[in-house]
Amino acid sequence: MATDYEFIYTFCGELLNLDNCLRWIGISNKYGVLINVEQREGLKPLMSEEESEEYAAAAVSRYRSRGKFQTKIGKLNYAVGRYENVTRITIPISNDYFLLLTIDKEKNYDDIILKEIIPFIDKNRSKFNPENPND
Repeated sequence: MATDYEFIYTFCGELLNLDNCLRWIGISNKYGVLINVEQREGLKPLMSEEESEEYAAAAVSRYRSRGKFQTKIGKLNYAVGRYENVTRITIPISNDYFLLLTIDKEKNYDDIILKEIIPFIDKNRSKFNPENPND
């Protein structure tokens, strides 16, 4: 399946505008390669582009390593890392795409994820894998 970069670019821009606590958004493919990145206007990034690429690869690798436990604990909805300076979140969109994002450390990430981000993903999920809309 060909990647629809125009859709992914638009998706990231719209997602970034959902809440002003969203700092950085990346869409990674199943190999951990970032295919689009957006960040809040005026934001000074905490990591370089190379570090963000390394983070994406590690996040997808962690997701894949959890797969062997899926039959026992269920499918991963999202993973959160709460750091001193930021909260990082990984959300599988499909078998082929992952949403990686950071939010301001002061925010309640569960509310943002469950009430804003997941519904937005669900509304657009079929566009990520039009051949397999249930992925």
